Amino acid sequence: MKKPKLKILDKYIIRKFIGTYFFILMIAVLIIIVFDISEKIDKFVDNKVPIGEIVFEYFGGFIPWMLNSFSPLFVFLSVIFFTSKLAQRSEIIAMLAGGISFNRIMRPYMISAAIIALFSLILGLFIIPTANQHRLEFENKYIKQQQTASATSKIHYQIAPGEFVFVEQFSSWANTAYRFTLETIEDNRVVSKLSAESAAWDTTFNGWKLRNWYIRDFYNDGESEIVRTGKELDTVIDLTIDDFYRRRNIAESLSHKELNELIDVQTMRGDALVLNALIEKNNRIAMPFSAFVLTIMGVSLSSRKRRGGIGLNIGIGIALSFAYILFMRFSEMPVHTGALSPAFALWLPNIIFSVVAIVLYKMAPK
Repeated sequence: MKKPKLKILDKYIIRKFIGTYFFILMIAVLIIIVFDISEKIDKFVDNKVPIGEIVFEYFGGFIPWMLNSFSPLFVFLSVIFFTSKLAQRSEIIAMLAGGISFNRIMRPYMISAAIIALFSLILGLFIIPTANQHRLEFENKYIKQQQTASATSKIHYQIAPGEFVFVEQFSSWANTAYRFTLETIEDNRVVSKLSAESAAWDTTFNGWKLRNWYIRDFYNDGESEIVRTGKELDTVIDLTIDDFYRRRNIAESLSHKELNELIDVQTMRGDALVLNALIEKNNRIAMPFSAFVLTIMGVSLSSRKRRGGIGLNIGIGIALSFAYILFMRFSEMPVHTGALSPAFALWLPNIIFSVVAIVLYKMAPK
């Protein structure tokens, strides 16, 4: 069975659609650069940031991240703008009058949407995480100029099956955890408890130097115990200084494999930041899929010739695309409150807008 070949109509629509999309991307890049430089120029000058770092380290990461975040807007504007021009020139009417069905006209649009979705997926999975590493490092160095808060309180981690660490307070200035406790649990009972007044990170052996410590080992279901004490003790556990400095947006700079590994570690430790990682993981897949949904909506809205030109269609397109982006952002809130799972919450905008797209498609002129 021969595969269907692309017709002249298909190539024409694909070329116009993809061309319009990348043209809007280039315009967006120029606007982003101008506004962002005007906002941060004082900090760049005050910190004497080299031009090379601004171009390659900052904008090299910021622009792909920003463009991918607003990709739904660019897709919708491309569809609305290009299709409205076809409708105003009565080209869609001519296609329908020539015996080409509306479903057949949608074929090159969906091929274009697949190309854009693949482009967005590649950006989100492979290019943007690496670029974000440089962008976040640049922002922490020149813009935010702060590593973490001076102190973090009440940290509770499961660092391994049956091993739990509790820290009353961690000071970033001294790299020291105060009132440090390490408990080992087997068969739902505590078999060992290590407590220390403080635990300071020691780079010489990449471990913790405990001060004023004592260990209680429990035997015979807690009926007997042995207590050991000391002034200083060097220990190496599955907890490093980086775990206390981990940023909330660290997930943005991780590859897909690293992100899954982070999710596994944070889930095991009971770290609340695992929600940010799960949101990032699902968002990388859900966002590209929006290209199909918004393409159907855009074609359905703009395929009718309207009095007054394409201005109304563009206005509707901007409103709906911004509504979609806002919905994507607000869908993260039920995840943090525990009302919805990350997967369902991040895919909910696509589900709802898919229903809207189907309704609009049914109402489109055939």
